[in-house]
Amino acid sequence: MVQLSSNFLFAAFILYLVATIFFGGSIREKGKKWAGLGISITIIGFLSQLVYFITRWIAAGHAPVSNLFEFTTFFGMMLVFSFIIIYFIYRTSVLGLFALPIAILVIAYASMFPRDIQPLIPSLKSYWLHIHVTTAAAGESILAISFVAGLIYLIKNVDQSKRSKQTFWLEAVMFSLICTLGFVGVTSTFSAAKYETKFEWVNKNDQKEEMVYNLPALVKPHEGTLLTDGNMNPVLETPTIVNAKKLNTVLWSLIAGTIIYGIIRLVLRKRVAAAMQPFVQKVNNDLLDEIGYRSVAIGFPVFTLGALIFAMIWAQMAWTRFWGWDPKEVWALITWLFYAAFLHLRLSKGWHGEKSAWLAVIGFAIIMFNLVAVNLIIAGLHSYA
Repeated sequence: MVQLSSNFLFAAFILYLVATIFFGGSIREKGKKWAGLGISITIIGFLSQLVYFITRWIAAGHAPVSNLFEFTTFFGMMLVFSFIIIYFIYRTSVLGLFALPIAILVIAYASMFPRDIQPLIPSLKSYWLHIHVTTAAAGESILAISFVAGLIYLIKNVDQSKRSKQTFWLEAVMFSLICTLGFVGVTSTFSAAKYETKFEWVNKNDQKEEMVYNLPALVKPHEGTLLTDGNMNPVLETPTIVNAKKLNTVLWSLIAGTIIYGIIRLVLRKRVAAAMQPFVQKVNNDLLDEIGYRSVAIGFPVFTLGALIFAMIWAQMAWTRFWGWDPKEVWALITWLFYAAFLHLRLSKGWHGEKSAWLAVIGFAIIMFNLVAVNLIIAGLHSYA
């Protein structure tokens, strides 16, 4: 059943790639047929991923959102679902040219983590796992569509002929997306080589543990001792609150992403955002602005329910307190406050167009920081993710 589930996930991944190509073809004149094929293949891909989700649920005996692989693939699936709904409302095919590659990167990112089905730890054995996590992921996926619309708006309207703060930060966004590709590439390479480095360290309970790296060690655990012969012992040591192995993975992702970005710049001889500008010239600015706002207006209450209200109810049941200032809880609150400010500035201060687009991009950056940095680096009650 697990293998069958993985096959459907892989099929969805390929179908999303093919659909992206068709959406690219729809940019030209008389591209409605291409767009029709693109959305049809996207729907088939979504159904394939839905079968993956259901079959893995059956195999695991619980909703497959209990670890980073499962949660991130579910987030990718809901991002595609949100795009499909938005597409049929606004019929804007250029969204597919950006939304699907982001979903592909999300799924590829998830696939680099362990896929084994493991028994739930006691605090996760609750029906609130299904309610809280899935609703939070659904809210984030709808908010992600505002990022897609905002990114397209900025690529179209930011003047790429001169250097400015706008061009710098827009290119930084493109670099961040490429770093995700770097993570997939470097992790796949060393995984194929079966690379392994072991450290012994003392945890916060004064117990000795082994930490196994699958990438060459750039940093080591706090007071860690190298156990693997022939491997270099890194000089940099992490503090106790940081997960050294996961920080090491993030550093390698940045290194690989920088190399890939450099190669792309050499080939294109221009900024990545500038190279993409011709693909978005025909889309209407007001339409992009409307899509970005509506995505936040719908996604914000869904995120509020899942990431805050349902989370606090479950926290009371699992840990006998509604709130504990755990890093994951803090960043969920920061995300909520940011999008509340987004709506306030939009409705009260009239922040439309470029200002609104930048807010959507920043909001997605906060969501990704919560997903990547908080899950991978900062230790807390949610470290099981």
